[in-house]
Amino acid sequence: MALGPQQQPSFGRAISPASGESREARSAQQMVARVAELRSVHEAFAWFRSQARELEDRQLEVTAIPAPPWGEAARSDWLKSQFEELGLAGVHQDELDNVFAVRPGKDINVPYLALSAHLDTVFPAGTPIAVAREAGKLYGPGISDNASGITALLAIAGALRDTNIETTASILFIGNVGEEGEGNLRGMRHIFEQAKWFESIGALVVLDGAGTDTIVAEGLGSRRYEITVRGPGGHSWSDFGVANPIVALARIIDRFSQTTVANVPKTTFNIGIVHGGTSVNSIPESATMRVDTRSASVEQLDRLERALREAVKQGTAETSGRKKQGTLTVEVRVIGDRPAAELPADAHLLRVIRAVDAQLNNTARIQRASTDANIPLSLGREAIAIGAGGGGGGAHTMTEWYDPAGRDLGLKRILLLTLTLCGVSQE
Repeated sequence: MALGPQQQPSFGRAISPASGESREARSAQQMVARVAELRSVHEAFAWFRSQARELEDRQLEVTAIPAPPWGEAARSDWLKSQFEELGLAGVHQDELDNVFAVRPGKDINVPYLALSAHLDTVFPAGTPIAVAREAGKLYGPGISDNASGITALLAIAGALRDTNIETTASILFIGNVGEEGEGNLRGMRHIFEQAKWFESIGALVVLDGAGTDTIVAEGLGSRRYEITVRGPGGHSWSDFGVANPIVALARIIDRFSQTTVANVPKTTFNIGIVHGGTSVNSIPESATMRVDTRSASVEQLDRLERALREAVKQGTAETSGRKKQGTLTVEVRVIGDRPAAELPADAHLLRVIRAVDAQLNNTARIQRASTDANIPLSLGREAIAIGAGGGGGGAHTMTEWYDPAGRDLGLKRILLLTLTLCGVSQE
């Protein structure tokens, strides 16, 4: 049975506002309901339950493979081998260790639906990684963020293979690097800088962390800076009076911390790291701090940057000007820039995920966050980030945990979304 035309892929299609809104919502609900009625889809749902233990094993296995910032190669290799075992096509890695695989659809002229999960963790190289299964929960650094997302990629590919579900559009599976921290979304940024992917990916669904209660459709913008002040340094006694880089930083922080921020849209800043000097009786030769700014508004981020640079200028000049010996120099380096963007309220992708949640009696709220979805959203593409199901806690700590209970709801959600967007046919 081939599903009707309304089931065919329509990534990024224009949605008529106002009077057409309820019609489009009903259409999405009908599309999801028809997919959910298919026998093969129910077989896939059963597959998720039957493979629960195997999925836990895969999750523990990938968690045990270190994937520090800028060091994801081993985990990328592992995922590549998993994609190959699943019989996916076009399995390969790029120069950054992003890994790709395709499940071909019936119409090669239709854009890909991409499903992605980031490979990296926040834990630095050399961090000891121990994983465990205890009282029904899984433990290990990164077990939820984002071993659960990686596991979901494999679960969707495995269920589709073993139930022989055919889609109209091809599905592109991506394991990408550089999502966390100073990775600055470098993996997803690189992907969308490549013409072949920019032109062929119609929509992106990011699988990030546990849960089913959120839809990240609004990309939180952030900019991060490293500020280093340098001077001649010296001895605290014999060189007293030489301009002190730490004093300059203190003045910069004092000035910048008085900057007012908007409540709407919410805008924040934080001085998260300050370091410098060698001993209590030495005037330091350098001092460095790192600053994080965040907002849903590009204009507010620009305003904070101007305020920060002015504080740097004034604080450094004031410190240098008070002393006769030596002049301070300062360097401001941007170490992170994540674009702010959001999915339009009438976007087809958003309508479909809401219809999926209605079908599954799942309650989810729209959320703003910084995820890999920021990149395509900033380029005008449809993208969201959702959880992989189950529960999790202790993110970014050595005691991170994941509870597989409820994972099948998350996988059903991802599968229904994928099949509705791609279009399904069944002989």
